[in-house]
Amino acid sequence: MTNAPELAVTGSTGHLGGLVARLLARAGSQQRLLVRDAARAPELDGAVPFVTTYADREQAKAALAGATTLFMVSAAEAEDRLEQHYAFVDAAAAAGVRHIVYTSFFGAAPDATFTLGRDHFATEERIKASGMDYTFLRDNFYLDFLPLLAGDDGVIRGPAGDGVMAAVARADIARSAVAVLRDPVLHVGRTYDLTGPEDISLARGAELLTAGTGRTITFHNETLEEAYASRASYGAPPWQVDAWVSTYTAIAAGELAGPTSAVHELTGREPLSLEQFLAEAHTL
Repeated sequence: MTNAPELAVTGSTGHLGGLVARLLARAGSQQRLLVRDAARAPELDGAVPFVTTYADREQAKAALAGATTLFMVSAAEAEDRLEQHYAFVDAAAAAGVRHIVYTSFFGAAPDATFTLGRDHFATEERIKASGMDYTFLRDNFYLDFLPLLAGDDGVIRGPAGDGVMAAVARADIARSAVAVLRDPVLHVGRTYDLTGPEDISLARGAELLTAGTGRTITFHNETLEEAYASRASYGAPPWQVDAWVSTYTAIAAGELAGPTSAVHELTGREPLSLEQFLAEAHTL
C-alpha cells in the first residue's frame, strides 16, 4: 500500500499491543496494525490494518514493506513460538525495517530459570544478528496477572518461597513503549528493565490483594512435586507446565527482584505499585 504508515505495531487485538496502539493514536501517530484478522483490528485514527502472522515469512515481509520502525509484542505462548519469532524477525529485516522494539522478559538469559525467558533471550540474539537497530523492553511479571493467580478458594499456589519480584503494571509498559516508539533514535541499542516501584513477595501480594479487592487471598508455598501435581489436571503439554511452574521458581531464585528507574526514565512518571494498580482498577 502506498503511503502506508512507517510505524508498524503488532498485538493490537491483545492487551499490551492494544494499549500501545491506543496511546499512539491519541498522540497523533500514524501506524499500521499487523493483525491476523483485519475485522478485529481496533478502529483508531491514523491506523491501517495489515493482515499477517508471525510464522508466514512472505506474508509478513509484504505487510512490513515500507515500514521503518516495528513494535514486536512476543507471540502467544506456543511450543513453536521461538520459530515464529525467528521467521518474523527475518521477514522484518528482509522488508527493510530499520528499528525493532521487542517486548522481552526481565532477566532473559540462555539459562533463565523461567523457561520462556530463554526463548526471549534467543529472540533478542536473532534481532541483534539481523542488522536492524533494536530496543529491548524487558518486562517484569505483570501486576495485572497477580489477582488471577488465586484459585476459586482464594489461594495462590506455587513454589516461590520468600522470593520477591518487582512486578510492573501493563499500563506502565505500554507508556514506556510509546515513549520509545515516538522517538526511537534516542533508544537505539538500549535494553530497559521495566519494573514496578518495589519488590513484593507472593505472601505480601496476597495481603495487598485482600486489602485491595475485599476477597480473602492467601499464599501457599508448594514444593516442586506439589506444583506439578496440582497442575496435572489441566492436561497441558509438558513445556507449558514447565513454564507455569518456573514462573514461581524464578521468583524463588531471585531472578525477578530489583526495581529499576526505567519506567520513570522513559515516561517521566513513577510506575504503579500494586496498591495503586488495584485502586485504579476499582475506580474504572
